[in-house]
Amino acid sequence: MSRLFGSVRSRATLGATLVVAVALVAAGTALLLSLRANLTGEAGTRAERSAQAVASELAARTPLDKLSGLDAEDTPVQIVDEDGVLLAASEDLERISGTGTSEVTPAPAPSDEDDRDDPDDRDDDSLDPGEIAPGASYTNGTATIDGDTEDYRFAAVEVETPDRGRLTVHAGAPLAAEHSAVGTALTAMLIGFPLLLGVVAAVTWLVTGRALRPVEGIRREMAAITASEDLRRRVPEPATHDEVARLARTTNATLAALEASVERQRAFVADASHELRSPIASLRTQLEVAAAHPELLDLDGAVEDTVRLQNLAADLLLLARLDTGERPAGTRVDLAALAREAAAGREGVTVEAEPVEVSGSRGQLSRVLGNLLDNAERHARERITVTVRREGGAAVVGVADDGEGVAEADRERIFERFVRLDAARSRDDGGAGLGLAIARDVAVRHGGTLTAGAAPAGGALFELRLPLAGADRGTPRA
Repeated sequence: MSRLFGSVRSRATLGATLVVAVALVAAGTALLLSLRANLTGEAGTRAERSAQAVASELAARTPLDKLSGLDAEDTPVQIVDEDGVLLAASEDLERISGTGTSEVTPAPAPSDEDDRDDPDDRDDDSLDPGEIAPGASYTNGTATIDGDTEDYRFAAVEVETPDRGRLTVHAGAPLAAEHSAVGTALTAMLIGFPLLLGVVAAVTWLVTGRALRPVEGIRREMAAITASEDLRRRVPEPATHDEVARLARTTNATLAALEASVERQRAFVADASHELRSPIASLRTQLEVAAAHPELLDLDGAVEDTVRLQNLAADLLLLARLDTGERPAGTRVDLAALAREAAAGREGVTVEAEPVEVSGSRGQLSRVLGNLLDNAERHARERITVTVRREGGAAVVGVADDGEGVAEADRERIFERFVRLDAARSRDDGGAGLGLAIARDVAVRHGGTLTAGAAPAGGALFELRLPLAGADRGTPRA
């Protein structure tokens, strides 16, 4: 059961069915109440007409035993005086309720003296002789006529008679039609509502299943990709332009990014292994020679290979930390001071800097400047210029040399890992090809950019752009 209602299809079907059921019950109840009110109102109107007809005869001094309204079938009538005494009733009336008096047998006729009203005893709001009171009052009750008992809608009409004073005429109209119509409507609803709910549930089940079919296809394909570990596969994309199609496109984009990341990681591991193999092999050879012939030990070469291994391991560790999304520290760093520190001790390097502060890791930003200066020293002929300035809301650090520069087609490729534009250059001279890749990754982690272009002197120009530190930030100054 939990698995059945754990699916979106089942919950959607159940929810739609419940909503429609509540709406149908509310609409059906309102319809029945309205139908009952209308039919009851019509019965009241008929009862009022009957009472008005009898009242008109009374106002015209028609004797009680001559009233035509007392002979009507299915219309119980009572005539009572101001004291509630029954003066006349319909023929064959055996029992009645809801009219104020349950009497069905008229009282003995009063004497002539009793018939006369004293004009001084009339209320101020009394009617004129022969006048019928406007409107009527309504009640529901029952009446038994000639052995048949039914529900009735009674109307009470007052009339001021010239000879008997104020009388009240109670006349009823049967509610059988109202009961029949309401019963028929209720029966139709009890039969039709379940059928309609079944249709709603079936249609919702089919429509939801059709809408979710692409989602099930995506799920199956993702399960197959997970089982096969083949990131080259893609989930099917529906031809529609709805949310499911966007989900499929987003999933495929995620798979493509994941595939690229895995391929990049594999290439990184392969390149790292290749780069590590050379200094390790060289160091091993030197140690083996030294073990056999101590006098031939190249101590300087061994130290140099060890330093290369240390630097390469540090670069690989930093790249791994950057790849995991490590966020830089939020300290304030003065790029002008950092640039002067990085340029100190380097020949041919001039610094033109104004104080500019950014927020980030001092160690990582120092590494960026060091890598840019190392790259410039390998390619510069005589001069290297470092500039630090403000430009809008960003701090810009430029490192320019007077070397041969970087071809426009290679200005993005040089930031890839283990890339060397001069294939003939030795690893000893050119490094492992990680310096610029590390510099760009650090720039991106600090919310900035690192680009390569042409220097005014004709060489290469590398520009590092970082957002300025917020003036209201209370971070400690580095």
